[in-house]
Amino acid sequence: MEVILKEDVNKLGHRGDVVKVADGYGRNYLLPGKLAMEATPANKAVIEQMKASAIRKSASEKGGAEELAGKLNELVLTFERKTGENDHLFGSVTSQDIAHALEAEGYKVDRRKIHLEEPLRSIGEFHVPIKLHREVSAHLQVNIKSDAPERSAEEASVADDSVFKSTYTGELDDNRD
Repeated sequence: MEVILKEDVNKLGHRGDVVKVADGYGRNYLLPGKLAMEATPANKAVIEQMKASAIRKSASEKGGAEELAGKLNELVLTFERKTGENDHLFGSVTSQDIAHALEAEGYKVDRRKIHLEEPLRSIGEFHVPIKLHREVSAHLQVNIKSDAPERSAEEASVADDSVFKSTYTGELDDNRD
């Protein structure tokens, strides 16, 4: 079955492409999802108009994406999370957390455009890629810190030693009745 793509489809093609697909894939996924239309002679004529429109739309989207990428490349998001031993987080920072933080900063980015291979689970500084457009990507800096108050090394050693010190003074109470 030949179809004309209305939207970009991963591993298949871009908007406006005429592609051959399996009948079931076209009828059950592409056509009902309004991702494609049948490639009839009338639709092929319409596709030329769609391509011109798509080029204009893509150019404006790319311009907006480049502007947003410039702003996101300079932005630093900081998350405070509870931590356990070895600075390992209880929970994680996910693409949805990053999307909510970006929205709070005034940037509308779909969480599916934030490409985390796996959720961030440790303290540190991370660079997260965000694919804003087919040709435009940004790299956002994400810092994850512990929400526990920082103690100096001396305070920590004194506090740890006091926990382990015995309260026994060496004297026995002989006045027991």
